[in-house]
Amino acid sequence: MQSKRSEINKLENLLFTLNEFYKIDPERFVNFHIAASEALMNAIVHGNKESAEKRVYVDIFEDENSIELIIKDEGSGYDTSDIPDPTQNSNLYKDHGRGIFIMKSLTDGYECCPGEGGTTVKLKIMIKK
Repeated sequence: MQSKRSEINKLENLLFTLNEFYKIDPERFVNFHIAASEALMNAIVHGNKESAEKRVYVDIFEDENSIELIIKDEGSGYDTSDIPDPTQNSNLYKDHGRGIFIMKSLTDGYECCPGEGGTTVKLKIMIKK
């Protein structure tokens, strides 16, 4: 995908189409959808800095138990341990820094693998829970 915010609609539409088949509980699916949109937005904005020369790669793996979404940017990577906890009083009113917390909270699995060639985020939702 291109590093443009308008690309997020493509992923959202694909996820809705996929859920027409799996019929995941609506509340759980919307949570996964929000997390996926956040992960793609982070890759575009924070990872690739919306650079026209960089791409975001999205893979979707599915089986009878789960759907896993893998999003990889071409940025310089980042250390997730440096991100302040958005639930601490000193961070409650900041206008950023909640994305990772959202992704962890709204999915059945979250993994972040930063590296020199970019950051890979994996999100998982169990089909039946």
